[in-house]
Amino acid sequence: MSNSKNSTPIRIGTRGSALALAQTGTVANSLAAKSGRPVELITISTEGDRSKESLATLGGTGVFASALRDALLAGKCDAIVHSLKDLPTAAHPGLSIAAIPRRADARDALCARDGLTLDTLPEGARVGTGSPRRQAQLRARRPDLEIVDIRGNIDTRLGRVGVDLDAVILAAAGLSRLGRLGAITEFLGIDGWPTAPGQGALAIEVRTGEEKLVSALDHGTTRFVVEAERTVLAILEAGCAAPIGANAMVDDGLLFLSARVYSADGTNRLTSSHALYLSDVTNPSADVATRVARELLDSGAADLAPLGSSL
Repeated sequence: MSNSKNSTPIRIGTRGSALALAQTGTVANSLAAKSGRPVELITISTEGDRSKESLATLGGTGVFASALRDALLAGKCDAIVHSLKDLPTAAHPGLSIAAIPRRADARDALCARDGLTLDTLPEGARVGTGSPRRQAQLRARRPDLEIVDIRGNIDTRLGRVGVDLDAVILAAAGLSRLGRLGAITEFLGIDGWPTAPGQGALAIEVRTGEEKLVSALDHGTTRFVVEAERTVLAILEAGCAAPIGANAMVDDGLLFLSARVYSADGTNRLTSSHALYLSDVTNPSADVATRVARELLDSGAADLAPLGSSL
């Protein structure tokens, strides 16, 4: 017979969108399996879900996180699940990211009518995305396209393809989590199309001191790489309005990090890439990110994009 402590449900707060519920459901299943305790989902409405304004107008990534964090601090739930790319880089007082599970596909994906790819879209085709980074990348790659600023969940965006849009660009991980990989007509390679820091990864946040509750779900390699990506963003003091892509990977003991800053119109870009052995430094993610950020700033990144740092 289990004791009362082990039979007490772990309450996980989540946004109410189909994607958030799918992501949190995956976390809940893993947590139930590892902890042996029941897990229940607590749905929380956020400003980012309610508003139709652009992310830049709303104030960036934090619009999806603040209501969840308030609920966690108020004791309405025991943990919350975020898409890591939506989470501000600054730590929140009283809360800790206790687990970052294994990352899913970090790539962006094109979902176009009639099986079209980015190169075969006709001149003047209408492509929807609400991301300043993706907009800059589209302008750099295909300046002839008409870019449409869109909001809404994945199904809403996909529903516009073939109606008033020729294509949309979405995160491959989100499409996979919703079982919508069949809508993809082209995966956009990381080398030529770097994605948002942390894209494809989830973050599980708890009240500081309660990390053990979910720490079994943490994936060490994923944490190394996404912390490197997000540290570049933090050092540059860049939010979601800055067109920045960053991707890291670990291979044979080496941590590789590459970041790219675009001008909003896509006509200019700067790239920096560095690597180091994980065993050579105490904090490899911070070390490699500092090298990359310093090089970007020394090369004039602050003249291209809205950055706040002068490292």
